[in-house]
Amino acid sequence: MNERQITLLNRLLDGFEGKLTTSKWAAIAKCSSDTALRDISELLSQGVLRKSPTGGRSTSYELAEP
Repeated sequence: MNERQITLLNRLLDGFEGKLTTSKWAAIAKCSSDTALRDISELLSQGVLRKSPTGGRSTSYELAEP
């Protein structure tokens, strides 16, 4: 995992308010939306995050259950 991913996962574990989206990830990590999506995609493939049941344009992500 890279530093952005570790930082955001710590925020999620500490109780993130609202839903995590790629735009929020990009704003918090101070990176582009494309980089945020790559980070999230990597964590999805590792099973760390999962997509929330609501999809479409408002796709959000949450920590996967162990």
